[in-house]
Order: sequence, then C-alpha cells, then structure tokens
Amino acid sequence: MTESMERLQKVIAQSGITSRRKAEQLIVAGKVKVNNKIVTELGTKVSLQDKIEVNGVNLEKEMPVYFMLYKPRGVISSVTDDKGRKVVTDFFTETPERLFPIGRLDYDSTGLILLTNDGEFANLLMHPRHEIEKVYTVKVKGIVQKTDLSQLRKGVKEGRDLLRAVRSKIISFDKRSNSTVLEIVLNEGKNRHIRRMMQTIGYPVTKLKRESYGLLTLRGLRVGEFRALTPKEVKQMWNLATKNVKQ
Repeated sequence: MTESMERLQKVIAQSGITSRRKAEQLIVAGKVKVNNKIVTELGTKVSLQDKIEVNGVNLEKEMPVYFMLYKPRGVISSVTDDKGRKVVTDFFTETPERLFPIGRLDYDSTGLILLTNDGEFANLLMHPRHEIEKVYTVKVKGIVQKTDLSQLRKGVKEGRDLLRAVRSKIISFDKRSNSTVLEIVLNEGKNRHIRRMMQTIGYPVTKLKRESYGLLTLRGLRVGEFRALTPKEVKQMWNLATKNVKQ
C-alpha cells in the first residue's frame, strides 16, 4: 500500500502551530527541516514517518480529529485559564489528541463550538472572508422594534468595530417581563459581537445560545455533551468555507 504524502506546509498548518501561509513563509526562510535537512521548496511532500522541525522544534504529528461540543454556560473557550475556571478541553480528558477550539463562544453563552487538532481546518473556518453563517438565539431586555432589526443589518458602530448581523428576526416578546427573543445570524465573529451590538442599541443580552455553525447543528446533543464530526461533515464544512471565499 502506498504511503500517504502531503505537502509540507499543509502538515505544518494541520499541527495547529500556525497558518498555511505562515508555514510557507517559514519554509522559504529556511526555518524548516525535514529529516535534519533544511527544506525551502514549497512543493515538498512528506509522510507521517518524516521528522519535521520548525524553528528548531520537533513537530508532533497527529491524525486530525474534529468534534462539536454543546458548551454550557460558565466555561471558557480556551485550552487553559489563568483563573482556574473550566475550559472546553476539560470535556475531552479521554481524547489523546491535543485539541483547541475553533473561535470563541463567550463564558456566559451556550451552544455549539467546534474543537480540532487541525490548524488548517480551524484557520479556514475562522477566516471572515469565508463567511460561514452561525445562528444564535438571543434573549434581551426590552421590546425590540423592526427598525432596530434594520439597524443590525446596516451595522452598529462600537469602538473601532462595525458590528453587523446578516439576518435577524423577532421570535417572541413578553411585555410583562420586558424582554424579546431574537434569532441573529452572523458570518463573522468579532469579540462579544452580539452582546456589544445589542448593548449599543439599548438591548442588553441576558441569554445567548449558538444553535448552528454552517451545516452543523446541536441536534441530538445535551448541554455538556460532544460528538465527533463524520468525515462527510468535515468535507461539507471544508467545501462550504472554500465555496464562500470572496475573490
């Protein structure tokens, strides 16, 4: 059976240490060795048996794995926390691979978050020009008006950022509790995007849940549960991201 070979920059990116573009720059700059020899050709292909060094550090190669987690409230979207709070990787103590989250979901938010050890896949999904839609259910204080929804689509200036929603709609409202439940769709993810956007127009967020990420949904998962993505789902997400690239 022929051993699988991959481009060197792809293998480096999949390790999670950097993006493919940065990996290409490191190769050209002579910062990468394969089997103790400096390699500067971008077309070089390697196998799992090859020893790869990046800036003098051995690259630990793992088979790529992909998971979705139904993140509970009160969990940090990181691999460590200097305050000792629970992080998303704490749910994967039986998983030998070194996982990291794709993007972030606020400490106080719940819902779908992806984890992987494939840096190239993560960078692909997170890049804003790939415009992968994420759907959120959001509860806010106050009765949201239709004119407010129009403002969300136009964009809300907060600090240096222009915060937009691709689409938004009112699901329900309750005058007694003075609250509204919205569905908000984003195709980018600035820091605390929805919370900052809604606060700026006068509707503080009290609950926020990510329902879906691209083609993936929480169907079948309870809070705190996770599952591996199927090969078909990984391929679909990859194709969705590359299809949406703006020229």
